[in-house]
This record gives sequence, structure tokens and C-alpha cells, in this order.
Amino acid sequence: MVLPQDFKDKMKNLLKDEFDDFLKGYDKDNFYSLRINTLKANVQDVLEKNIFDFSPVKWCPTGYYYPVNQRPGRHSYHHAGVFYIQEASAMAVVECADIQQGDKVLDLCAAPGGKSTQIAAKLGGTGLQISNEIVPNRAKILSQNIERMGVKNAIVTNESPEKLEKVFPAFFDKIIVDAPCSGEGMFRKDPAVVNEWSLSQVEVCANRQGHILESAHKMLAENGIMVYSTCTFSPEENEIAVQKFIEKHPEYILIKPDVHKFFSAGIPQWADSNNADLCKTMRLFPHKIDGEGHFIAVLKKTVGESCRVKSAKSTADKKLLQPYFDFEKKFLKDISFSNFTLFGENLYAMPEGTPDLSKVKVLRCGLHIGEIKKNRFEPSHSLAMALCKNNVKQFISYPCDSDEMLDYLKGETLNTADDLKGWCLVCTDGYSVGWAKVSDGIAKNHYPKGLRISMA
Repeated sequence: MVLPQDFKDKMKNLLKDEFDDFLKGYDKDNFYSLRINTLKANVQDVLEKNIFDFSPVKWCPTGYYYPVNQRPGRHSYHHAGVFYIQEASAMAVVECADIQQGDKVLDLCAAPGGKSTQIAAKLGGTGLQISNEIVPNRAKILSQNIERMGVKNAIVTNESPEKLEKVFPAFFDKIIVDAPCSGEGMFRKDPAVVNEWSLSQVEVCANRQGHILESAHKMLAENGIMVYSTCTFSPEENEIAVQKFIEKHPEYILIKPDVHKFFSAGIPQWADSNNADLCKTMRLFPHKIDGEGHFIAVLKKTVGESCRVKSAKSTADKKLLQPYFDFEKKFLKDISFSNFTLFGENLYAMPEGTPDLSKVKVLRCGLHIGEIKKNRFEPSHSLAMALCKNNVKQFISYPCDSDEMLDYLKGETLNTADDLKGWCLVCTDGYSVGWAKVSDGIAKNHYPKGLRISMA
């Protein structure tokens, strides 16, 4: 790999005797990893199926490496949301946040969704999660991944941090700021990033990160925890950014999380600082770990406020919602939804405690239940992904490597038992994949056309 000379000169000046080992890290093979989604599956159950040659990621209890020749993205479990393909170093960020069930959590720069879906697994369907992405196309990808992983309690927004800070003052218990950066830590994984790098771009990123941190500060409640991370080596975007923030906001203290033991300590000298607490930050160097380059700092807000915001209004007209209630009574069991809101024909179940979102661009307001059309209800793919086989009165389950499962993912019609009728949850090895509608032993396929695999 041809690295920018300015980058090499800078890293040699910083790393000194360690620079040669750092360069040799670019000759290492890439690592491939995924995280098992505990909203949909038990980790041990997945491991016992031996579908891949897994080895554990030390700093993430649900993270596993897999060999390059195995392709989990083509497996039916990927379609079922059983796992999320995620770079191993990136998994460390959410592990630092000490997320507890019932927390209000903001993922401020959330696309494509790895950290958001990891947050959702930690919350386990409780609390409130807001996942935000400022770039519209990336926000759509984020929303799709939230859907695939069966997340019920996440709101996906498409806003600037400056806009959100006005809506959620001192509101969140935990905030993840995986800031846009110069991407130096991704050079090995994505060589295209090399062509976009420059010293001036580092400065642009550092300036932007400062503004993002200010917005996050305004949204964090007293005793809240903010995890700041980048995928770059640049001190301007890492130790220096954190030191500047603490100098401006002395109410914050740096915390040394448990996963710190797996990584290198931050380096105060790189920030021209005597603040020894900067050693509590973490540097993930590819020549020292099985993963890409990252930086992580965990900040706790010791003084501040905790504010309540105006709650969103739910749709209370039971007559309007009657088609859904009829569907629920006929096809669902051991689960019910509430706190409904309608966007046109689209019915959502908002998380409890959802704030007023009237001034925010919202792509997904909780769980999309389905559509109410002319007094009939059609369940959404999101609902299917959020259910398990025990939540429905009828389901079909095919082995993950069966022809029937492949046919379903292609969008083909299936033959079923004669005693099934109406909406039926389709599963692979018991994990929900989508809907089919059955009549006279024929299951009409309702797997979304945009997700279907190629017939080739």
C-alpha cells in the first residue's frame, strides 16, 4: 500500500522507534468479524450450530472473527438479523458506555448502524434509543439495518447535531459520538480512504469534531456518560480534541473502562498536555491488536441538569386502529403494542417516553407495525423482524441451508400445510425472516422486493 508521505512523516515523528512495527501492520491480513444479535438469538445457540469457524473478539462478548473465505453476508441468518457484520475495533466503543436497560441513549453519528444495533442489544427492548445521521442516504441505510436487526425501541432521525441540541437539552443518559474523521485507521481496510486524506483535511475534521462534542455536551444529562471515538490516529482529532473539550468543560472527568486493558493508553504528550488522565483514553493500533485503528475516550458529566421534554402524542382513536387490533387478535400472541402513532397510512409503536419530534426529521419513529389501508391492515417487514415464532399463532420454519429458504429469499411462492391460513411468519431455524400470506396450501411471498436475492 502506498501511504501519503505527509502521513508517514507525521506518524514517524509521533511513534519514533515504534514506527517500523506500525508500518509492518499494513502487511497483515485483514480481519473479518461479526456480532451476534442478542435481540434475535442466543449467542451459545448460534455457536453450537457451527455455521462458521468463529473465534472470539476479546473486548466484545458477542463479537467473533470468521475466516475470509466464509461469507456470512450470503447466509440466511444475515437476512434474519441474527448477526451484524462489524469491524472488531468498532465493537469496543459501545462496550465502554455502560449502557443499562431503561437508559435514554443517543447515537449521534450513527450510520451505517453497527453501534446503534449494538446499543439496541444492550437495551434489550427497554428505554429509548435515538439514532441520528445527518446524511440522508446514509440515514436510510441506518434505518434499514435497525429494521433487519429487529429493534423495537429506536427512533431514526436525519438532523444536524446543532438542531438536535435544541430539541433534547440535558436529556440523554448515554451518548455515543463516533465522529466523522480523517479515517487514518481505515487505510488498511479501505485503501480508497488514502486518496481522500490530507493534513488540511485533518484540521477540517478536528474543527467539526469540536462542534459535534459541544452539541453532545448540551444533550447529556447530569452523571451521563459520553463515549467519543474516531477511526484515526491524528492527535488533533483524538487527545487534543478531548483535552480542549475538558478545558472548556471542567465538569467532565475521564473514565478508564474495563476494556482499556486490551488496548494502548492515550498519550498526553501528543496533546502537549500534563493531564495524566488522558492515559485513560484508548488507542487501538492495528499492529498491536486484531482490528483496525481507533481512538476511544469515555467522559462522565459530573455536574449539570437532567431535563424532561414534552412527550409525543399517540394516536388514541381505537376505531381508526381497529384493523390492526383485529390482526393482533387473529395472528399474534404473547405480545402487544401501544403508544401508537400514524404517519399517513403507516402505523408505528413509539417507545415509551418518546419526546415530541414535531421539529425533527424522522425516518423511523419506533417500530413500524404496518399499514392501515381502507379498513384493512397489512403487517410490515419491520414487525416480522421484531417478532419471534412464539409471538405468532402460525409460522413456517425452514433450515438455513434448505432449498425452501433459498426460494423464500428469492421471492418465490411456497407450498405449505393445508391447515395454515392468512398471515404466517416465515423463519429460518426458528429466527424470523419475513411474512407470507397463506391460502389453500400456497404461501404468497411477502419478502420485500428490494431485499430479495438474485435469481442468478
